[in-house]
Amino acid sequence: MSRTCLSVVLAAGEGTRMKSRRTKVLHAVAGRPLVAHVLASSAEAGADAVALVVGRDADAVSALGRGAAETARCFEQTERLGTAHAVLAARDAIAEGYDDVLVLFGDTPLLSAETLRRARIQLADGAAVCVVGFEAADPAGYGRLLMDGAQLAAIREDKDATPDERRVRLCNSGVMALDGRHALALLDLVGNENAKGEFYLTDVVEIARSEGLGVRVVLADEVETLGVNTRADLARVEQLWQERRRAEMMAAGVTLVAPQTVFFSADTRIEADVVVEPNVVFGPGVSIGTGTVVHAFSHVEGATIGTDVSIGPFARLRPGTEIEAKARVGNFVETKNTKLAAGAKVNHLTYLGDASVGPRSNIGAGTITCNYDGHNKFRTAIGADAFVGSNSSLVAPIVIGDGAYVGSGSVVTEDVPDEALAIGRARQVTKPGRGAEINARNAARKSGRA
Repeated sequence: MSRTCLSVVLAAGEGTRMKSRRTKVLHAVAGRPLVAHVLASSAEAGADAVALVVGRDADAVSALGRGAAETARCFEQTERLGTAHAVLAARDAIAEGYDDVLVLFGDTPLLSAETLRRARIQLADGAAVCVVGFEAADPAGYGRLLMDGAQLAAIREDKDATPDERRVRLCNSGVMALDGRHALALLDLVGNENAKGEFYLTDVVEIARSEGLGVRVVLADEVETLGVNTRADLARVEQLWQERRRAEMMAAGVTLVAPQTVFFSADTRIEADVVVEPNVVFGPGVSIGTGTVVHAFSHVEGATIGTDVSIGPFARLRPGTEIEAKARVGNFVETKNTKLAAGAKVNHLTYLGDASVGPRSNIGAGTITCNYDGHNKFRTAIGADAFVGSNSSLVAPIVIGDGAYVGSGSVVTEDVPDEALAIGRARQVTKPGRGAEINARNAARKSGRA
């Protein structure tokens, strides 16, 4: 679409019903703040610029907005005098003359870019205002959209509706698209002659009609329009988002053995022919190549995983993990800021932090990279075809060379050259008969004879 577009995102609400130290729009669904979902849909719908109207936690919301959209500008709403008043906080941005102005709410993370695109098409087709509506299963409490043929005649609040109007199931989502040529003029005509003394954005509909301008409606699924006001709402929206993404993943060729137990983040990327077993959680920043299996009860975040890899069960991959093709990360293994090259194996009970493991190397059970001295982090580099025996501690900074071998139970504090053997443990001492003596002494102590 060649038309220019400004998204005005209203994110200044107090969100008191969340009972939170943070403003509502900073709470997350699928690992992404509510308002960031809205900004992502706005960008996908073709918005050239964003005007973010902020209030509580203004600095944090502004920083998030600028991080999500380079063109985002922030406008603080110091008084709460209604939705039209909130939109006019961004007057300077609206005045710049965009073709389309989208008015969005920072607490509706399920709203799709496709719905916003359809609203913009109505503006391109001559409407001055386009309202996003939905058919409500239970319309009680919602503002009703009263139609006059193909045109929207008015938005009637539930408390003001007649009995006949209350039977209307076409409801207002609050989301609106305005022709930029008329936006400021319409908003400036909104008055506050009502019981609350507030400036309602919904009044724009009747104002536009009185000016002879076209007002239309596009329909969204009711789920898209759900806002978050309480912790229960947040949980419900999370559930709906996850259900939608699980269906998308399976349609794209991903096997979810028990879909209802798998949780994705907003940016999770998984290729076809990946198998995800039950009770797996994907945090932000995960991509997985085809043919990989993620076994049950694994938690993956900030990790890039190649093709035909095996993860888990009970694995924890933390940010900075990179795993190349056909590598294995087994049960109760934790990695952070670590790269496993192709064919490397870390099968059991191991922690690798700030490390690199070369192709085909094997890391034995119970191995730990000792990467932190209480103040600083240090790296461990393990070469190709190396073998690190079970229960070894690798004290960084350290290099284990190609083809090197570390004996089980070693504490390694010096570099190990290529193809060398390193053993860093006390020599075993065996004393015949002493086991029986110790056993008899301990038994006597327990019985009170000693």
